[in-house]
Amino acid sequence: MILSRTPHRISFFGGGTDYPEYYLEHGGKTLGVTIDKYSYLNIRKLPPFFTHKHRIVYSQQENVNNFKDIKHPSVRETLQYFDIKHGISINHDGDIPARSGMGSSSAFTVGLVQALHALNGEIISKTALTKEAIYIEQNLIKENVGSQDQTFAAHGGLNTIDFLQNGEISVSPIIMKPHRMKMFQDNIMLFFSGLSRTASEIVKEQREKTNINIDNLNKMKELVDEAHTILTDNSRDLQDFGRLLNQTWELKKTLSSKITNVELDSLYTKALNAGAIGGKLLGAGGGGFMVFYVEKEHQNSVIQALEGYLHIPFKFDFEGSKIVIYEDEDRNKNEL
Repeated sequence: MILSRTPHRISFFGGGTDYPEYYLEHGGKTLGVTIDKYSYLNIRKLPPFFTHKHRIVYSQQENVNNFKDIKHPSVRETLQYFDIKHGISINHDGDIPARSGMGSSSAFTVGLVQALHALNGEIISKTALTKEAIYIEQNLIKENVGSQDQTFAAHGGLNTIDFLQNGEISVSPIIMKPHRMKMFQDNIMLFFSGLSRTASEIVKEQREKTNINIDNLNKMKELVDEAHTILTDNSRDLQDFGRLLNQTWELKKTLSSKITNVELDSLYTKALNAGAIGGKLLGAGGGGFMVFYVEKEHQNSVIQALEGYLHIPFKFDFEGSKIVIYEDEDRNKNEL
């Protein structure tokens, strides 16, 4: 039996430049962090005592005999990619709802790939894990997804990620003094809008408009370097990070007509009026989570102003996807 734990991410800057249509031509860059909200996958070989060969449990339960009959796209394509011969049971549990802009679908795929390698008695590097998850999502499932979510989920931490024109991905941890890192972490607030959306629909329009959006995508990429400087230069005020979030949010809204709406704009305005310095919507847009930079003395005011929206306390995660339980069933049988 295998239990994998994979973190969700907050993308601060550069989202949109991690799509192959853009970075294979221009090179992309993002800055973000993973947090202690996780996707858990419990996987084991299913004994042959049932009328079905495979059992998959998430928000639904599927009992099937053939992988091609599985409705969950990531499970279906990943199991076929691994060419699993035996029966299998997969149970998913998560801290964050699907379609919320926190990279939940990619965290699921990364955790599934990680767990299946472990089930086969294999250890996979974070780089290889990233590449396999991206391949499955972009080429097999054919999802409208970029490449940052899988990279953050696999590696964990506070990073800048470079997406190179040759297709390679380079992850660079952001080094900060501990007290400055804690101050930064404590000043980030996360709220759930209560609105869910299908990212693929929004991203489809954004990807189709890549050539039209080149100038703004270039500007969004440039903000990554500025944000990195703010975090690592001890002479810089961290408030500048919040102000920069506001800039990237204004640019992000130009990429697709579906990114924001009246309720999200109202939520954002209320937070700024209550003392937030800046913020942005996470993920493709249309709903999900919104992140703000808010200094301590204003956080209660922001919570009160956003009454009715769920505030999510969190800490940064620096481990990435990992196996938290590994029990070799075949070995245990041999020991009996």
